[in-house]
Amino acid sequence: MNASKKIAEAEELVRQAEKSLKTSLLKWVPDYDSAADEYSKAATAYRIAKSFDKSKDCLLKAIESYKNNKSWFHAAKCYEQIILLAKDADKLAEVEEYANKACSLYQQHGSPEAAATALDKAAKLTENKHPDMALRFYQHALEVIMIEDSVRQATEYASKVSRILVKLQRYDEATNALKKEIGLNQQTESYGQIGRLVVALVMVQLARGDSVEAEKTFREWGSCCEPEEVSTLQALLQAFDDEDPELAARMLASPFIRHMDVEYAILSKNIPLPKGLQVEKKPGDNAGNVTHDAEEEDEGGLC
Repeated sequence: MNASKKIAEAEELVRQAEKSLKTSLLKWVPDYDSAADEYSKAATAYRIAKSFDKSKDCLLKAIESYKNNKSWFHAAKCYEQIILLAKDADKLAEVEEYANKACSLYQQHGSPEAAATALDKAAKLTENKHPDMALRFYQHALEVIMIEDSVRQATEYASKVSRILVKLQRYDEATNALKKEIGLNQQTESYGQIGRLVVALVMVQLARGDSVEAEKTFREWGSCCEPEEVSTLQALLQAFDDEDPELAARMLASPFIRHMDVEYAILSKNIPLPKGLQVEKKPGDNAGNVTHDAEEEDEGGLC
């Protein structure tokens, strides 16, 4: 449809909205409900015409009318529309303010699931360009849903928090997040998922350079792992203990590791391998130029 026609339609709706807000001798109270509806329609018309700033302005006015009418849910929906406008206008940096406001209003309305979902949508919009912001959304969503003691849904958000922390290479925080995720899966008795998380946690700790904690993790949670996971982790940890880069690389390339969530699959390629014994100690030598005296050591104590 012609943009100028949609703008004319929007302008007429704005006039109607302003008229609804006016008072007179016979009309003492503004008609907030009608004004909010008309501003919302005007915002849609402006958006179709790609007049994003005017669309946003109308949505903000609609929100004020909804708030005056204590229509918290509808006001929150308008904030979500502003988030979509920010995407259309390539202004994703503005998303955080409005996502948090939408969340707050949904909570005020008594809709925590809608609040968490709004944050989740905002995180998905921003994750590629603003992963730090997306992380805050996922963490906030987890907090909101935990208040309701919805463990299964909390587990989903906890998983997203863990994965994005790994993506950002914030391994200390990822370690704590994965432990929390394991605890939530314990509550739902999702033992198969715990096994995969143990593999992820071991890899994160190896990425931190802490093979001792990696071994402790395996000893504590290894009973939840599948046989293939157990044998791979045993060999992987033994490789780090023996400083055997070839075995470590082989274990990190295991098919089931490479088919984990993409963040963990990428992590497996970026874990620094043990150095082993250098053939020659020269400046610039790297982990690919190593040999190792393959002395077999006992694996006892891991399971």
